Amino acid sequence: MTIDLTRALDWRSPESWKTVTTVDAHTAGEPLRVILSGWPDLRGGSMLDRRRRAMARFDDLRTALMWEPRGHADMYGCVVLPPASEEADFGVLFVHNEGFSTMCGHGIIAVTTVMLETGAMTREEPATEVRIDTPAGMVRARARIEEGRVTEVAFENVPSFVLHRDRVVQVPGLGDVRCDVAFGGAFYAFVEAADVGVDLTPGAVRDLVDRGVSIKRAVSEACAVEHPFESDLGFLYGTIFTGPPQAEGAHSRNVCVFADGEVDRSPTGTGVSARAALHVERGDLAVGEAMVVESIIGSRIRVTAMRRTQFGRHDAVVPEVTGRAHITGRHEFCLDPNDHLANGFLVR
Repeated sequence: MTIDLTRALDWRSPESWKTVTTVDAHTAGEPLRVILSGWPDLRGGSMLDRRRRAMARFDDLRTALMWEPRGHADMYGCVVLPPASEEADFGVLFVHNEGFSTMCGHGIIAVTTVMLETGAMTREEPATEVRIDTPAGMVRARARIEEGRVTEVAFENVPSFVLHRDRVVQVPGLGDVRCDVAFGGAFYAFVEAADVGVDLTPGAVRDLVDRGVSIKRAVSEACAVEHPFESDLGFLYGTIFTGPPQAEGAHSRNVCVFADGEVDRSPTGTGVSARAALHVERGDLAVGEAMVVESIIGSRIRVTAMRRTQFGRHDAVVPEVTGRAHITGRHEFCLDPNDHLANGFLVR
C-alpha cells in the first residue's frame, strides 16, 4: 500500500469539530500555551469580569487545553483577548491545571515574545513597549529587539507587598512551620526549604508537591488573605520554597508549588515580585537593587525593586521582572464531539 503523507498534512477537521489554534512558548522552562483562536467571545467588562464569566461558562475548554491528552498536570496557558482598557494593546486570561489565575509573570514574558515574534504586533528596535490588561491590573512590558528578534522582556509588575511576616502555622505531618505571605500579582506563602527538610531539585519534586499543598491548605485556613481592592484576588495561590543558589551569580533559588500541586519550572515572575517586596521590608534589598533567582531546573529570572509606593494600607514596591522566552510550536487542536475524553483528564 502506498502512503501519501501530503494528504495527512493537508487534512482538516470536520466543520462540526471545535478547533483551537495556539502558539506555544516557554519562559525559563515554564510552558505557556497562547490561545489565539477558538475561544468563545469574552468582550466587554473588566478583566476580572471576563475571568468570572470564563470560570462559569468555559471551564471545560480550559481543561481540554490544559489537561491530558493535549496538555499535562503542569501545563499553563493564556487566552488573548481584546483590551479591557483604552490604554492596553490587548488583554489576557491565564489558565492552568486548576482554573484561571489572576496574574502570571512568566506568562507576560512569553505572550509578549509570541505577539512580537509572530508579527501580531510590530517590532521596533531597540525596544518595543507592550501594554497588557490582566485581572490583577495593566502591565507594561518592554521587549529588547536585536536584529528583528526578541532577546529579553522586562515588565513592570503591579504593586507588590507583604501581608504577613513570620507567621507560624500548624501543618499536618510537618508540625509548626514559619512562613511569610506576600503579594506580587497573586498571594504566596514563603517557606525556607531547610525548615521543612526538602531539597530544591527535580529529584525532590514529589516531596515539594506534598509539602507545598499541605502548607498552602494550612496557611489558607490559619491566615486571612485579603487584597486591599479586589476580593477576587484574595486567595492563596501557592507555596514558594526558598533556599541558597546552586550556581554562581544567583541570589537564591525558588520553587513554587501552585494551583492543584503544579510545579513552576521557572523562578515564578509573580513570586519573585512578592519576594522583592519581602526583602525590601526586611532591609536586605535596596530600592533600585536587583536579585537573580534560580528555578528548580537552574533557569533564571531577574527582579528589581524599582520604587516604593502605597497600595491601600500596605507599603509596597513596584518590581521589574526580566527574563527570556522562546517559541516551541504552533498547534491546531481539535475537539471531536464523539470523543468522551475531549474535555481532558489528569493522571498524577
